[in-house]
Amino acid sequence: MALLGSLLKRGISLTNVVRRKKLNALKLQKKTFVKLIGKARYTQFGQAFQFEDIENAAFFEDEKAFYNKFREIVPIYDYNKIYKDWWQRSINGEKNVCWPGRVKYFALSSGTSEAASKYIPVTKTMSKAIQKTSIRQILSLGRYQHLPSQLYEKGFLMLGGSTTLNYRDNHFEGDLSGITASQIPFWFQQFYKPGKEIAQERDWALKLDEITEQASQWDIGFVVGVPAWIQLLMEKIIAHYKVKTIHDIWPNLMVFCHGGVSFEPYRHGFEHLLARPITYIETYLASEGFIAYQTHPNAEGMQLVLDNGIFFEFIPFNGENFNADGEVIDKPQALMIDEVEEGKEYALLISTCSGAWRYLIGDTIKFVSKKHSEIVITGRTKHFLSLCGEHLSVDNMNKAVELASQELNIDVREFTVAGISHDTLFAHHWYIGTNDPVDETVLKNLIDAKLKELNDDYAVERRHALKDVFVTVLPATTFYKWMEAKGKMGGQNKFPRVLKKNMISDWEGFLKTQGIEVGAART
Repeated sequence: MALLGSLLKRGISLTNVVRRKKLNALKLQKKTFVKLIGKARYTQFGQAFQFEDIENAAFFEDEKAFYNKFREIVPIYDYNKIYKDWWQRSINGEKNVCWPGRVKYFALSSGTSEAASKYIPVTKTMSKAIQKTSIRQILSLGRYQHLPSQLYEKGFLMLGGSTTLNYRDNHFEGDLSGITASQIPFWFQQFYKPGKEIAQERDWALKLDEITEQASQWDIGFVVGVPAWIQLLMEKIIAHYKVKTIHDIWPNLMVFCHGGVSFEPYRHGFEHLLARPITYIETYLASEGFIAYQTHPNAEGMQLVLDNGIFFEFIPFNGENFNADGEVIDKPQALMIDEVEEGKEYALLISTCSGAWRYLIGDTIKFVSKKHSEIVITGRTKHFLSLCGEHLSVDNMNKAVELASQELNIDVREFTVAGISHDTLFAHHWYIGTNDPVDETVLKNLIDAKLKELNDDYAVERRHALKDVFVTVLPATTFYKWMEAKGKMGGQNKFPRVLKKNMISDWEGFLKTQGIEVGAART
């Protein structure tokens, strides 16, 4: 293991000596596009939408001819439409539907605790692409000069879904983390924890127990996972061994690689579990592909993976392209990587080597560096609040909660917000999950004040149509019980930041079963 660690460190050093030339995002994306179209031109989808003609357009003098033809011919798909029209055929065993061959793996994903799971195809080509990007991310650690060479001989704890996949008809299905963990390279298996046996466990609570029992025998240097579940595991380990911090068990823990949700609301409580600072690295790995990752220390955002099986388009996230429910209009404005602007919000469209084509993934992003193609995730197309023009994004919500928790010195574990009718107009109802004592009125006023500072539209509407803000403080376990009731405990599952329509009544009904009366909090 020491030898492998030394070789890995040497490879990292060599990789960072040979620096990549200046990033040419448009050139990389055009090359990726041509590969995707060329590979899929004889599929059912490719023949239906003239991929051969689109590919030929890529060799015209006008470097945008291929893209103009692509967006003119190929419609935009959300999950429901592409599943109904195309992916369902792959699930039924048909070959060459949206990508050559038969799809053997499907990642089950809902993104939040919504009831229905989505079936996202994971082709062999996509699995290789995810592995390739994962290795690139490991190699980028060489830019973190403060990390000692000995770190690369330590264990990687990857907390994800079960690697025991369900076999149905002619394919396997499960969490993407379970699919990818079951296919990790042989040379990495010596570093990988919790190991094959525990990774196969489907019962989330039992998996956490088994990891806790083994934790003292591992020398962990890296932890990878969704912040809420990693924090829960670390608290469990600390309590089990009756120690003060996780560093009493894992003294060489130096890196936390996180993704799925913004880390900022969790940071305050997370750092209480540490004896000393560690390095945080953000990733954007979705069920549809490995989209971006943080490539260097102190980066403002994550760099898009422009040359490994994903072609990106960007729809300005505004009232001209999306309705009040966050649904895209017919034929919205769509841009390529060279046409975007820093600081503006975009909905992400992807075409991939898993057979997603002009697929609206549901996330909204903002470019913090166009030169380096670096982005931050700002929220979801349907997870925002704009009852009366307040245009409140998940990014705003995360920041307000982070600032409020720091000022009040509390650990906010989860939160969600619902837009409601109130006093003939509107209000927001926040549900805050914390185990620390806090005055609801003080917390309400502080979150409200922070949002007014962060969002001018919100400040304006608080003087007009947005009549009030309500806050209900709940034990953190209430949120986990809701997830459990939905069958969404662990792995890549996340609690929705915004509740809309039926989810509001569903959530309020669940709270009543827990003896919590919501209506009383609003009076």
